[in-house]
Amino acid sequence: MEASWWKSSKFWLMWVGYIIALAAWYASVKWLPIDSFNRLPDPWSVAKEWFSPDPAYGMSIFTPIYYQHIFYSVYRATASFVLAVVLGVPLGILMAWSPKFDAYASALVGLLRPIPPLAWIPLAILIFPGIELAVIYVTFLVAFFATVMNTYVGVKSIDQDYFRAALSLGSKPRDILRHVIVPGALPNIFTGLQIAMGAAWFSLAAGEMIAAQYGLGFMIFESYNLIQFPTIVIGMATLGIAGYVSSAIIRVVGNKLMRWRVQSFGIGG
Repeated sequence: MEASWWKSSKFWLMWVGYIIALAAWYASVKWLPIDSFNRLPDPWSVAKEWFSPDPAYGMSIFTPIYYQHIFYSVYRATASFVLAVVLGVPLGILMAWSPKFDAYASALVGLLRPIPPLAWIPLAILIFPGIELAVIYVTFLVAFFATVMNTYVGVKSIDQDYFRAALSLGSKPRDILRHVIVPGALPNIFTGLQIAMGAAWFSLAAGEMIAAQYGLGFMIFESYNLIQFPTIVIGMATLGIAGYVSSAIIRVVGNKLMRWRVQSFGIGG
């Protein structure tokens, strides 16, 4: 019988890693003879602020404004991610499946993909009414390109023998899409979705720092302007937790879907 998750060595090694990181953080702030490090808050100061019913800088798990920032960021990241999936997966499949369409689209995708998300913010503000759509658009772009490219690689990695076998059996294009392309590319697609979600949080924080009034990125930048260093770390930690949880949800869903595909082929138990 498989051991409980809290009894596994992986679980305890994970916590050892956290403890080592916290110890290194504390030592860097308290003991290193570097003035810039000495100005940073230590883990204990951040924890006291984060979990205080009466925080010195007005931001903790007991303050409604903290959850308002989280809500705006989660909403923007989720909306951007859903748009990236709806548009990016079909585009990646079509590019990999049709050489003619790939010739048209790959050059444009290759040209736009390296542009940093911050470079899109001025154009996004000019194009879209209001700040909200501009931030979502900038966040969507990064997740979109990650989704497209991983879907493209996933379809391209499918053995051509499967396509030839399907055609020889009289399969129509929709049958090939359903029974060959989607199950064959699924592992790469979900890997891409995890990358896309992480990239969405990365670009979201940058967009919120420049063009938003709420959100974790705005919270971090505003705390920097107000010299509230513990709140900066609280915002960064919250971003990390939110990104990790959202990627973990995608990973769990992907594992369940791929287990279903394996069982449907009669390979798994």
